[in-house]
Amino acid sequence: MMQTPLNLTSFIRRAEQFFPEKLIISRTAADTIHRIPYREFAKRTRKLADALTKLGMSHGTKVATFGWNHHRHLEAYFGVPCTGAILHMVNIRLSPEHIAYVVNHAEDEIMLVDDNLFPHLEKLAPLLKTVKHYVIMGDSKDIPETDLPNVHAYEALLDEASDAFEFPEDLDENTPAGMCYTSATTGNPKGVVYTHRGIVLHSYALGLADAMGLQERDVVMPVVPMFHVNAWGMPFAAVFFGSTQVLPGPGLVPDLLLDLIEQEKVTLTAGVPTIWLAVLKAQDAKPRDLSSLRAIVCGGSASPKGLIRAFEERYKVPFIVGYGMTETSPLVSLSVLTSGMDGVSMDEKVDLRALQGLIMPGLDVKVVNENGEVPWDGKTMGELAVRGPWIADEYYKDERTAEAFRDGWLYTGDIAVMTDFGYLKITDRTKDLIKSGGEWISSVDLENALMTHDAVFEAAVIAVPDEKWQERPLGVVVLNEGQAADDAMKAELLGYLEGQFAKWWVPDDIVFMEEIPKTSVGKFLKAELRRQLNE
Repeated sequence: MMQTPLNLTSFIRRAEQFFPEKLIISRTAADTIHRIPYREFAKRTRKLADALTKLGMSHGTKVATFGWNHHRHLEAYFGVPCTGAILHMVNIRLSPEHIAYVVNHAEDEIMLVDDNLFPHLEKLAPLLKTVKHYVIMGDSKDIPETDLPNVHAYEALLDEASDAFEFPEDLDENTPAGMCYTSATTGNPKGVVYTHRGIVLHSYALGLADAMGLQERDVVMPVVPMFHVNAWGMPFAAVFFGSTQVLPGPGLVPDLLLDLIEQEKVTLTAGVPTIWLAVLKAQDAKPRDLSSLRAIVCGGSASPKGLIRAFEERYKVPFIVGYGMTETSPLVSLSVLTSGMDGVSMDEKVDLRALQGLIMPGLDVKVVNENGEVPWDGKTMGELAVRGPWIADEYYKDERTAEAFRDGWLYTGDIAVMTDFGYLKITDRTKDLIKSGGEWISSVDLENALMTHDAVFEAAVIAVPDEKWQERPLGVVVLNEGQAADDAMKAELLGYLEGQFAKWWVPDDIVFMEEIPKTSVGKFLKAELRRQLNE
């Protein structure tokens, strides 16, 4: 067989050759939407590569992005790695200390920064030791007033660059292409490097019918940020398959997302549960036409069954839950329904959708505890381990590699069970699992149950110290508007759980809060909750 390399330069060629008129619909400001055909996108991508090369980018150079989902960010997705350089997508929601850490640790030399984020980054610039150039991504060709040296306007650089720039033809498929850092809840974020080969194979996986089924006729809107595990790989795959892309830009609010779905006839979209909870609330208040949607993909944390049911039953939109990590590119599994599930009731369907689902072809998984690999019985818990061609095998220059990567497997830190029909169910993080009287309690199962109650908007469950039992679960609840946070509500919620779980699983108490602290990617920040409530 021919040894043709799997690299991202083939994505650009394919989009330009086969789908030159397909559009990238890019919102860069409140009232500014660009409609850029793939033909123009390819030219602009080569111009960007030429411009950055003139600024000193070469093979192995780290180029950072600090921006929202828009066409310029997408151009960097290809213009940087297709030269052999490495794109580092910086999570703009990290703390200032962590932003400085990841930029310095990666040794980024050039930063592409959104114009509306530049003032924020400008304050951090004295802490960024390796950055030599700042490129402002915005519609204007003017440079903002600043004391920083070597600041450039993205569009002005492209005006002076050549679209005849040629990407190298001999780029090895194992060349690093991109970097993301985990959103750390303790310690510093950990860096993960993605190769061309890994991204290409992950893109193929996104096109499988039992995955996202990405195809040319799709209109894809990644709501998950492009700095969060490459927007789950969707922008790469959409270019590969020639899908129309809707990139919603800054200032995301539920009404904007719903308007874009209706106006642009979006067929596939993806984001975290907190986004879809807010979108559902806005849709209930002012319904839009969602008939174009063939699926919503949701991940990052557990999805409430009430949320799944609302989209599936009320709005007839399949709501697919997935699982992945920064270390896994991220797709590991999706709650697609297999042929054996035909004819299930809505209640059964919602239960199945709430699982993390079917493991993607090409990946191997196992669940292990102190006794070794556990049986696939839907009950026996252990730590999930994964391996495959788009799974990382180390952290970037980080001694914590030894904790997670052993014997050719990534040990995820997630506690899981495998059902007897081969579906993955994540029950907790190792650090969040509650051990009461020597028995394990899943905080995720309790959270999911609480969030099916009509009065509950969000719920988290954490461990609190207990003299007799070592740890006991404590429920933390945000109520829907108009609900009373009183003893009667507390008793109702505890009684609701007693009907679903063994008595010793039920929390001893429930605390009501106005908001549950979250990480930069929308996950419950349980370390902060424990700090607040155990003080």
